Amino acid sequence: MSSSLTSRPPGTLARVGALCSRNAWAVVLAWVIALLALVFANRLGGGTFSDNVNLSGTQANTGAQLLTANVPTASANTGTVTFDVTSGSLAAHQSAIETSVQQLAKLPHVLSASDPFSGSPPTVSQNGRIAYSTVQFDARPKTFGSGYVDQLDAATSSSRSAGVRINYGGALDDLVRPTANDLRSEGIGFAVALIVLLVGFGSVLAAVLPLLTALIGTVVALSMLGLVAGVLSFGTAAPTLATMIGLGVGIDYALFLATRFRQLIADGVAPDRAAGRVVATSGHAVLVAAGTVAVALLGLYASDVIFLGQLGFAAVFGVAVAALAAITLVPAGLGLLGRRIDSITVRRPVAETGSPDDWWHRYARTVTRHHWWFFGLGLVILAVLSIPLLHIRLGHVDDGADPTSFTDKRAYDLIKTGFGPGANGPFTLVVDLKGASASPNDIANSLQHAVAAVPGVAHVGPLNPSPNGVVLVGQVVPTTGPQDATTSGLFNTLIDKTVPDALQGTGAKGYVTGTTATQLQFKDTMASKLPLIIGIVVLVAFLLILSAFRSLLLAAKAAVLNLMSIGAAYGVVVAVFQWGWGRSLFGVSENVPVESYVPLLMFAIIFGLSMDYEVFLLSRVKESFDRSGENLEAVREGLASTGRVITCAALIMISVFSSFTASHLVVIKMIALGLAMSVLIDASVVRLLLVPATMTLFPKATWWMPRWLDRVLPRIDAEGHDDEPVEPVGVEEPISPPAPLGPTPAM
Repeated sequence: MSSSLTSRPPGTLARVGALCSRNAWAVVLAWVIALLALVFANRLGGGTFSDNVNLSGTQANTGAQLLTANVPTASANTGTVTFDVTSGSLAAHQSAIETSVQQLAKLPHVLSASDPFSGSPPTVSQNGRIAYSTVQFDARPKTFGSGYVDQLDAATSSSRSAGVRINYGGALDDLVRPTANDLRSEGIGFAVALIVLLVGFGSVLAAVLPLLTALIGTVVALSMLGLVAGVLSFGTAAPTLATMIGLGVGIDYALFLATRFRQLIADGVAPDRAAGRVVATSGHAVLVAAGTVAVALLGLYASDVIFLGQLGFAAVFGVAVAALAAITLVPAGLGLLGRRIDSITVRRPVAETGSPDDWWHRYARTVTRHHWWFFGLGLVILAVLSIPLLHIRLGHVDDGADPTSFTDKRAYDLIKTGFGPGANGPFTLVVDLKGASASPNDIANSLQHAVAAVPGVAHVGPLNPSPNGVVLVGQVVPTTGPQDATTSGLFNTLIDKTVPDALQGTGAKGYVTGTTATQLQFKDTMASKLPLIIGIVVLVAFLLILSAFRSLLLAAKAAVLNLMSIGAAYGVVVAVFQWGWGRSLFGVSENVPVESYVPLLMFAIIFGLSMDYEVFLLSRVKESFDRSGENLEAVREGLASTGRVITCAALIMISVFSSFTASHLVVIKMIALGLAMSVLIDASVVRLLLVPATMTLFPKATWWMPRWLDRVLPRIDAEGHDDEPVEPVGVEEPISPPAPLGPTPAM
């Protein structure tokens, strides 16, 4: 039996909570000062974010290094400027276009700009209506600032004046795309979260507090991330990930604490002691849950791909600051509100446990009474949603998926129309001539003919020697686009058979590189690392649940059900983006493969977040079981006391994640939808159906663990300890809740 029925000296967390509550203004001031200082420091010395992927040892990476060492301009950042007319021919406007190309070549950061009419080969379509210039830059155009677009427009003004349409693509895409409006996404998420909190709990102040603390924590986390970005390299998605995760878990953590605080206040506990008890119990669960999320995210470093590991590390900033805010800033806010927390209402306030006859208690009795039906229903839902996962295709989402209102999408489509789909993602052949026994001409001719004969190759350019004569360089244009599975098959054929066979006996070594080749090898790397990441994260989560709740069944159940819910979320992502079911609702213009790193990133985040709800639910079940020793009653009480708050927390997180589907980046849309669906599936199917049904199906096994294992494993107290006696402290009568402003049905 638990000692929570008797008084004991307050633990560290209880003292922290009570101290923050008693010194609320000092704590709030400290957070505000830290926020302002970090924001200011980030503005002065914050770093930038860029997608730098290092795949050392791969074909694409080795070829790129050879190219950079011997033909430096070949590895420059390459943008595309397209010229097109709807009727007639571009030849009539050749002078204006050549003037534009000359002006482009004079712009700052431009190394060269090719002439579509005199290039080798010319880059004018057969019908003469589409042409493009390849512009090489000395750095990523994104770093030039938005004002650089005006310089591009000025340079191409002669063509525009002649009636020629101009569009920008390639490396210019990040520069010319509309600026992401994250504030709009956050605003939508906040508005929905406020509505959910007001409807679910009825108290205005109790609804506003989690939103404010989460917002402060997220801004602090983003500022810290910006400062660290000056030292480490983070991907462009890092700030958005940190924002999504920080807001989601920040609101959830604060909500769990505020809900229990309101129940203690309603029971007549003094505010400072209530804050201490809340941090000692729910705050402890928050730390365990946050630690689990952080471990899952940091597990991405096991992929050996720094780019992916850094994205996970970026998300940890949001989780860590949210947890710190939960045990310091939230109790400070609770201390400021005190008994006034329910003074402004929109309905009769509902705290944590509700009443024995409310909907959640009735549901808990129903699901445990008919556990076989609920267990079967949950499994069927997860199985059906997971079916599309069997057909998942990893790849890279390129400019072709952008809305047609984007200039990079129009440039992509024009090149596809004028020169074939493969022109948007050509391969580069690099032949290392060191140690070659045959002549460069013989090697070039032999390899060119061999590659041209491969099915799926639209065109092979001549292999020309580098200025220093060390390497041969040529271009291969596939018949299919960069996202097409056929292009991936062609790449594997070239590197595994065609190039080695053609160079056999010559002493030369050949490589296939370029942007598309790098993306394909990145995809293969991610696919090969997925089982390792899954194994590591599942093992850590299994051991954590085992150590916290001393139950083999609960640990195994958590691992298996979380895997199934993640599979269901993957299935939804495949159905929407790869199969196109409803993709137009998300502003995606064509079916796309699942971005190669999204499954790994989603897995770490989803598994961590699902463990949040697992810890919160099981900790309440464990508390009840320790008091009563009755498994069935503990399951019912745990589900009834957490059902409302977990559902509201899930709805809030779903709204936060879903709001980011408004991002212009398809990858962010993909991640946001996947996370939103995973939370929906986990909080409804897993947490409300399968978990209570499973614990009811196996009552004797639920709390069993071998003695030898119990002795070996460390003990993690997931539910914390309520270090105060149950009796009210500091008042004689319980405080009655204020009258509601109007009737609202309970959730």
